[in-house]
Amino acid sequence: ELVRQGEALKRTEQMVDKMDQDLKTSQRHINSIKSVWGGLVNYFKAKPPESKPEQNGTPEYYANSRLKEAMMSSKEQESKYQECHPNLRKLDNSGLLTLFYTEYLVSSVQRDSYPKNQQLRAYHQKIDNNLDEMSSGLSRLKNLALGLQTEIDKQDDTLDRLTKKVEALDVNIKSTDKKVRQL
Repeated sequence: ELVRQGEALKRTEQMVDKMDQDLKTSQRHINSIKSVWGGLVNYFKAKPPESKPEQNGTPEYYANSRLKEAMMSSKEQESKYQECHPNLRKLDNSGLLTLFYTEYLVSSVQRDSYPKNQQLRAYHQKIDNNLDEMSSGLSRLKNLALGLQTEIDKQDDTLDRLTKKVEALDVNIKSTDKKVRQL
């Protein structure tokens, strides 16, 4: 959603720039109509540069890299979570053997760190696994939040810049309107 809003802000800023360019052109025309002297000044004055047309009518907008990385990491972690979660896991028997072997290795390496009671050991292992999943999820959320904050800061700067442009454009439009009414 933030990326979509960023694209909309970019398009809006480009439209405001185009309006400002059109307003300058109309000022030149008004000066030409107003007096012969104004027409001569406009004739010898450099013409404003033409704005280049956009490709396919849509401007390119790039979300910040931090947000992209966080979104990609989040999708990867989500797919890993779905693969190992019993209710979300796709039925795949080849992974079952690997999962069993991994569990066997982990349990044999960590046997000394858990109590000797088998049920208590299983309970501690389950708690550790749940804490690992929670840690992974919180890490994912933190990265997403940092990426979103960076994108929001970037768009906030764009909004400030856009606000200044619109205010200046508003003043110029009122001035041009006043000049047209005087003609």
